[in-house]
Amino acid sequence: MSFPYLSDVINHLFGTQWTIPIATFGSFVGLAIVIASSVGQKEVRRFEALGLLKNARTAGNNLVPAHQMVSNLTVITALFGVLGARVFHILEYPAEFLHDPMGMIFSRGGLSIYGGLIFGVIAGAIYLKRRGLPILPMLDALAPAMILGYGIGRIGCQISGDGDWGRAADLALKSDWLPHWFWAQTYDNNIAGILIPSPGVYPTPIYESITAFGIFLFLRLIKTKQLASYSMGTVFFAYLILSGFGRLLIEKIRINSTYHFLGWNFTQAELISMVLIFIGLFGLLRSSQLKRLSKLGLSIFVIGALAACTVH
Repeated sequence: MSFPYLSDVINHLFGTQWTIPIATFGSFVGLAIVIASSVGQKEVRRFEALGLLKNARTAGNNLVPAHQMVSNLTVITALFGVLGARVFHILEYPAEFLHDPMGMIFSRGGLSIYGGLIFGVIAGAIYLKRRGLPILPMLDALAPAMILGYGIGRIGCQISGDGDWGRAADLALKSDWLPHWFWAQTYDNNIAGILIPSPGVYPTPIYESITAFGIFLFLRLIKTKQLASYSMGTVFFAYLILSGFGRLLIEKIRINSTYHFLGWNFTQAELISMVLIFIGLFGLLRSSQLKRLSKLGLSIFVIGALAACTVH
C-alpha cells in the first residue's frame, strides 16, 4: 500500500477522511535535509575540535566558525541538487522530454539521485571555496550526513510509491524466512497511478535505505578511529565507493532507460556508479589510505571495482 500524501497516512492509521495536500515524498525530503544538516553541523564541529577545520569567511569578510556555514551550504546544495536531479532525469529519457518537455520539467516524479549529487557537490564546493574553507575536510565531515539523508529520502520513495521500484519479483528465488513484503510489493494507490500485477515488484527503495544506513554506520566507524591521522578525503572517497557499489547492485533489479555503446548495455546510474567507484579508489590510492581502512572496507572496495568492470 502506498500513501502519496500525508493525509493518506493519517486516514489509514486513524480511519479519518482528511485531505491534506502535502506530498509524503516531499515531506521526507524535507526531513532528510533537516536531519542531514543537523548531523553535518555536528560533524563539522568535531572536525573543528580536532583542528581539521578552521574559520570560514562570510560575505562581509568576517571570520566565523566553519559549522555556521553548514545551514547555508545545505540550502545551496539542496536547491542545486533538485535542479541536477531533474536535468539528469531528462538526459536519461530524452525521447520522452522531446515529446512532452513541460510535463517532464514540472512532473512530481522523475528525479535522478546522481544528478542531485553531482550538481549539489559542485555547487557546494564553489560555495566552500568562496568562503575560504578546504573542500576535502568538509566533504569528509559531511559524507555521513549525505548518505544518511539519502536513506531517509528513499523511505519517502517507498511510502509514497513514486515509481522507483524494481522489476517484477521472482518468488522462486525468495528464501522462506524472508517476509513477502520484503521481496515483492504491488504498491497499491501509488502516486504514479500504475497498476502492478501480483506478485509485485522488488521494493528497491527498502534495499537502498538499508544500504544507505549501513554505509552511514561504516563511515562513522572510520571516523571513530584516530581521524586526525587520516589523509583528508578518506571518508568521502570511501563514501563514493560504497554508495557506487550499492547502486550497481540495485540497478541489477531496477527498470531504467538503457544506453548502448559498442555492444555494451548500461544505465545512466551504472555508468555514474562506476565513475564514482574509480574516483574513490583513485583518491584512496593517491593518499595511501587503503592500508589504514578495515579489512571489511578493503574487501568491499575491491568487490566494488570488480563489479564496475563486469556490469552488463
